[in-house]
Amino acid sequence: MGDYDGATVLFDLDGVLVDSMESVRAGLTAWAAERGLDVDEVLEHSHGRTDIGLARLVAPHLDPVEEARRIEAHEAAAGDGVRALPAALGLLTELDARGRPWAVVTSGGDRIARSRLGTAGLPFPRVLVTADDVTEGKPHPEPYLLGAERMGVAPQGCVVVEDSPNGARAGIAAGMPVLAVATTSPPSELAHATTVVADLAAVARLLL
Repeated sequence: MGDYDGATVLFDLDGVLVDSMESVRAGLTAWAAERGLDVDEVLEHSHGRTDIGLARLVAPHLDPVEEARRIEAHEAAAGDGVRALPAALGLLTELDARGRPWAVVTSGGDRIARSRLGTAGLPFPRVLVTADDVTEGKPHPEPYLLGAERMGVAPQGCVVVEDSPNGARAGIAAGMPVLAVATTSPPSELAHATTVVADLAAVARLLL
């Protein structure tokens, strides 16, 4: 029995269930070049942020809604590199087999999230919260609070699985324990999470 047995699991998508780094980097690099922005700065600030939030930060002179559409289009065009992370399919399948509720709460838009889940061959969640559903993205708690609400459970009945410092902050701010996987960030940058583990296999041992 895991430490979080029975909790509703709210998964981040990119870097937790799917490896989309190649697609994200290619899309953001293309957008930065198109808009004359510093590529390194764009990539540095992108992790765990919505595209609108990123545009507001690195391109405040541009319309963030329009720029989010452009970023999404670039990332969709570079979507061939998306794949499921090791243990993702097995973990989701086992949660379903045990009747354990789970959802996906991502900073990506709805179109991108659905495409990545399909490309990676992962089951579709009963509840999917994307950047299109919220006013404030991570590190604000709104995405995870909305995930809990749509799952019909109190925040304290959830556990968040995240890979980014911003995402972990969002889960903590929502009043939820956070299992952070060090797949895209070093453990030192995730120290504010409840527990930091190496990969999804370790997450599975805690959840199941």
